[in-house]
Amino acid sequence: MPMNALSPVPFPPSMDPSSIPSLPHNLEAEQALLGSLMFDNAVFERLSDRLRGAHFYEPFHQRLYEAIEDHVRQGLLAEPTILMERFKLDPAFQEFGGLRYLADLVDRAPPGANAPDYARVVYDLALRRDLIRIGGEIIKEAPQPETAAIDQIESAEQQLYTLAETGKPSSGFVSFSTALSGAVQMAAEAYQRDGKLAGLATNLDDLDQKLGGLHPSDLLILAGRPSMGKTALATNIAFNVARNYRWEPTPEGRKTVNGGVVAFYSLEMSAEQLAMRILADASGVSSDKLRKGEIDAADFGKIRDAAVEIGESPLYIDATGGLSMSKLAARARRLKRMEHGLDLIVVDYLQLITTGESNSQKNRVQEVSEITGALKALAKELSVPILALSQLSRQVEQREDKRPQLSDLRESGSIEQDADCVMFVYRESYYLGRAEPREGSEEHLKWQEDMDRLKHQAEVVIGKQRHGPIGIVKLSFDADTTKFGNLAGGQRYDGYGD
Repeated sequence: MPMNALSPVPFPPSMDPSSIPSLPHNLEAEQALLGSLMFDNAVFERLSDRLRGAHFYEPFHQRLYEAIEDHVRQGLLAEPTILMERFKLDPAFQEFGGLRYLADLVDRAPPGANAPDYARVVYDLALRRDLIRIGGEIIKEAPQPETAAIDQIESAEQQLYTLAETGKPSSGFVSFSTALSGAVQMAAEAYQRDGKLAGLATNLDDLDQKLGGLHPSDLLILAGRPSMGKTALATNIAFNVARNYRWEPTPEGRKTVNGGVVAFYSLEMSAEQLAMRILADASGVSSDKLRKGEIDAADFGKIRDAAVEIGESPLYIDATGGLSMSKLAARARRLKRMEHGLDLIVVDYLQLITTGESNSQKNRVQEVSEITGALKALAKELSVPILALSQLSRQVEQREDKRPQLSDLRESGSIEQDADCVMFVYRESYYLGRAEPREGSEEHLKWQEDMDRLKHQAEVVIGKQRHGPIGIVKLSFDADTTKFGNLAGGQRYDGYGD
C-alpha cells in the first residue's frame, strides 16, 4: 500500500497534529510503523538498527516503540493486549484511547514490506529536528563572550559530525565471504601499488618490508629518548607519503592510489620549524645553515627549487599547543570530509595531548590510557593509520645497553596495550659521542673508528607488531638535514626477536 494511501488512526482532540508546533514530524508515518511492528513482530528485524525510540516525535510513540523493542529482543510477543499491561499507569495511553488505540494501529497497519520506508521517514525527520536543535544552540551560544568563537565552531562541527555519522547504518555482522572479498581486494590493490605493499609506503624500504607499510585503522607508536630523532623520522615518513600522493577520479569523488593526504599535529614545534626540516630534507641543505642563514646563492637556489617541487604536497600541519583529544579528533574528521580526504595522521607527541577535562582525581597514567584508547578508536573510525610519537622514561639511561624496550615507555601499560605496533628510534652514536676518551690514547683511536662507522646509522627497533615480526631495521641518518634513508646494501637487519 503506498504511504500516502494509509488511513491514519484518529488522534484525541488534545493530540490533533494540527495543534502541534511545526517542528518536522509525520505522526501518520509513526502510526504506520508501530502498527506494522505489532501486527508482525518479524518486521522488526528488517529495520535498520539505527532507529531508536527517541527518534519518534510523539513521546507516547517513543515509549511504545521501546516496549515493542524490549519484547522482541527478549523473544516475547509484542501485540496490543500484552503491551497494554505495560501502559496501564501511563496517562498518555489512556488519553489516546487505551487498548482501542493500539488495536486501531494494528487494524490499519500497512504491509510489513513498507515498514522500512516508514522507518526512514521517522529517522530522517528526527535528524532534521536535531539540526534545528543544534542550530538553536549555536545561535544561543554565539553571543556568549565566555567561550572563544573558535571553540564554539569546533563544538558545532563535532555535533554535526556526530549527527552525520549516526545517519550511517551500522555494519553489524559481515559474512565471511564479504570479508574475504574485501581482503582479496586489498591484496589486489597492494599488488598494483608501487612497492607491492598492503599499507602506505614510507619510502624506507627495509621498514616497509618489515611492517608491510602503514595499515588503515592501526595505531603505531614511535618512541625514543630526546635527540634520538623520532620527530625527524616521523617528519620524513609524513613527507614521503604526501610527496608520493597520486589519485584517480571515482563516482564518489577521488581515490588514493599511491602516497596519501597527511595530517601532522605538531604539538611541540611550530609549523615553520617543521617546514624548515622538510625543506632541508628536500633540498639537501643543512637545517642548521638554514636556521642561521649561513647559505650562499647556490644553496638558496636549491631551497627555492625544492620549495616549488614540494609546495603542493598534501601535508597539513596543526601546530596548536596543548591540543585536547576531542579537538584533535574533530579537526581530523573535518579534513577527512574534505574533497581530498585523509590517509595518515601523525601526532608529535602523545604526552602533550590533553583530555580536555579538569579532573584532579585522574593521574597521568589514566589520562594517557584514555588518549591512546581514543587514538585507536579514531584510527578505526576514519580508517587511517595513526603514527603517534612518545617519550621514553629515564630508566633507559641507567642501563649499560641503551637500546629501548617496551618497559621503557612512559605510562607504558596502556600504550603497549592499545598500539598495533610499537617502534623505538635508537642511535648508538648519540651515546658513544658522549663517552669520548682522552684524545691521543689508543682508546680514542678505537672510539674514532666506531664513531665514523656509526654516525650515519640509526636503528628502528620494532618491539611489538600485531600483524608481523618484531626485529631491528637499520637506516641511514644524516644529522645535517635530519634525514633518515635506506642503507646501501650490507647488513640491514639484526636477529632481534625474529
